[in-house]
Amino acid sequence: MSQRIVVTGGAGYIGSHVAVELLSQGASLLIIDNFANSHPEAVSRIQELANGEVVLLERDLADAAHKGDIKKAVATFKPDGAVHLAGLKAVGESVEEPIRYYRVNLEATITLVEALENAHAKTIVFSSSATVYGEENPNPVDEDGKTAPANPYGRTKFFIEEMLKDLAIADKSWRIANLRYFNPVGAHPSGRIGEDPNGVPNNLFPFIAQVAVGKRDTLKVFGNDYQTRDGTGVRDYIHVCDLARGHAAALGYLSKQTSGCAIDVNLGAGVGYSVLEAVAAFKRASNREIPFEFAPRRDGDIAEIFANPSLSKELFGWQAQKTLDDMCADHWRWQSKNPDGYNS
Repeated sequence: MSQRIVVTGGAGYIGSHVAVELLSQGASLLIIDNFANSHPEAVSRIQELANGEVVLLERDLADAAHKGDIKKAVATFKPDGAVHLAGLKAVGESVEEPIRYYRVNLEATITLVEALENAHAKTIVFSSSATVYGEENPNPVDEDGKTAPANPYGRTKFFIEEMLKDLAIADKSWRIANLRYFNPVGAHPSGRIGEDPNGVPNNLFPFIAQVAVGKRDTLKVFGNDYQTRDGTGVRDYIHVCDLARGHAAALGYLSKQTSGCAIDVNLGAGVGYSVLEAVAAFKRASNREIPFEFAPRRDGDIAEIFANPSLSKELFGWQAQKTLDDMCADHWRWQSKNPDGYNS
């Protein structure tokens, strides 16, 4: 892959792993990040783990004052396309601050689209989410499942998918892949990059990891009265390195399309694990106790969801390879080596 790719949110958890994967395949990168939920140190470590050209632009895609700088930098870079990962991503926070989520996530996408159009680089791999499905589908969920997101975060993802599909209808030269991914966990096997959330983690695995390393006393398990095998929520966990390979595979697929397209594709392992099963696996990996207590369900959470990932294999030749135990071992390696994240 000798492509030139813009990676928005490229210093974030998923973005840093995507950047390493793309660089390792020979791509050159323009990373755009405002470091709102990421750290500049991640960019240094990306370059440590993979050789190649990395240009960093510290700007906020959702800030109108930065639009000119972003447009100019993208045009100067002369990209082939973009992987769009920048945005706000906490379900609970989106319920409390819906307007902020709509403004930031949609504005960021519009700014990127305009910059790519100006640079004649009409290819986007968009970081969507399984949250677009809601809870009305039988599992495993395929791409034809009913879309009914249960929270504002999921609705921003859904609206952006629709916006990009409308764009591809209006202008047949756009090539778009909306990657609906399930629950990314784990870290690069080197332990050099991983998930480093600001404040209290919103996601299960970084919270478990912070309990295991002694930063937090107790894990709160939200809901133990779901209609699942042990009463706790069931999710499809996917190793972040598998996810990164999926983005590279999607770019490869789009680069071969002779006409425009807009596709929705699940990236998941196709297996559901409960919260308690995830806790048990992390306990095995870390050899630490993970004290937990049950708490009421959170608004916007659903009982169970896992993917039918067959389309990603059919189109991209991609499938998840790493197990839940791999995910826990790699996540623990990152957390134990970097107990305070990039500030360690």
